[in-house]
Amino acid sequence: MILLTLKLLLAHFIGDFMLQPSHWVDDKLEKKWKSKYLYWHIGVHLLVLLVLLQFQHIGMVAIIIVTHYFIDLGKLSFTNEKNYRWLFVLDQILHLSVIVALVYWTTPFEIDLKSLFGQENLLLITFLVFVTYVSGIIMRMLLAPYIAEIIKDDDPEEGGSLKNAGKYIGMLERLFVFGFIMIGQWAAIGLLIAAKSVFRFGDLNKGKNRKLTEYVLIGTLLSFGLAILSGVTYTYLIEII
Repeated sequence: MILLTLKLLLAHFIGDFMLQPSHWVDDKLEKKWKSKYLYWHIGVHLLVLLVLLQFQHIGMVAIIIVTHYFIDLGKLSFTNEKNYRWLFVLDQILHLSVIVALVYWTTPFEIDLKSLFGQENLLLITFLVFVTYVSGIIMRMLLAPYIAEIIKDDDPEEGGSLKNAGKYIGMLERLFVFGFIMIGQWAAIGLLIAAKSVFRFGDLNKGKNRKLTEYVLIGTLLSFGLAILSGVTYTYLIEII
């Protein structure tokens, strides 16, 4: 079952990403079902599947190819500038669901929901939610008194930042710190702090804004502090449950 699943996933990754140039995607979005690259794309998938499966499971290959065509056609028909990211995610979920369904059809397997929602998994999920979302809100509340002052002193000529960039950067850095603590790589946390300092140094030095520098420093220490506290607490709890 695992070997079959890996072959199907590899075929999907090769066909949908590795062997699909960007100009194919652009042409498909413009011409929809009339685009020749839609059929070339399906042909690539067919060829990769046949090679990886060594011309076995022909019925499975046929189902994947037909469903892949109609899923892609549906995505192309409804895609616009506002929803293309969400449709991409839905498109991939549908493709992977077909693969899972076919693997189950070939080799039925069971999903143990009790172990999935066991205390160890729930503990990990709880800390991941805390590290990503809850910590971000706590930081925003603690830094709220300084935000208005930073905005007032900000130079509009320097240009703004990407929407929600700070939020996602904070989430990612806390996840990295949490992950490093889980695997016992404390030295990597120092490397992450150093890397962030290097990237931030140019902006802070150019702006010569002491308030902004202090704000960034406080935010960074809070972010890393919450992540380290979460990681240490998680590793302690996972050992005693």
